[in-house]
Amino acid sequence: QVQLVESGGGLVQAGGSLRLSCAASGSIFRIDVMRWYRQAPGKQRELVAAINSGGSLNYADSVKGRFTISGDNAKNTVYLQMNSLKPEDTAVYYCNADIVRAGWGRLDYWGQGTQVTVSS
Repeated sequence: QVQLVESGGGLVQAGGSLRLSCAASGSIFRIDVMRWYRQAPGKQRELVAAINSGGSLNYADSVKGRFTISGDNAKNTVYLQMNSLKPEDTAVYYCNADIVRAGWGRLDYWGQGTQVTVSS
């Protein structure tokens, strides 16, 4: 079994910052990619940022220059530092990962989500 557990969400004023964490645990052979998605009420889930095992980064245009994704391979953890937050960043943020398990191959896993609310 593999679990992704997010933390760090909350309520913040516009212009403020939050740091999200997502820790993967369980029978993990290798993590290939870790991503952050978000879903606002009435909207489709969208990719916010991604980091792969080689350190390549990818960001949605809407968060470039404000959000930073980083990873700690030793802890199987990914972080999302969110600065200059805007009300339109309000959403449930989900951690997602492509994880290789011995005998199972590469599978897709999701966390339970953490609420981020930015007040104006």
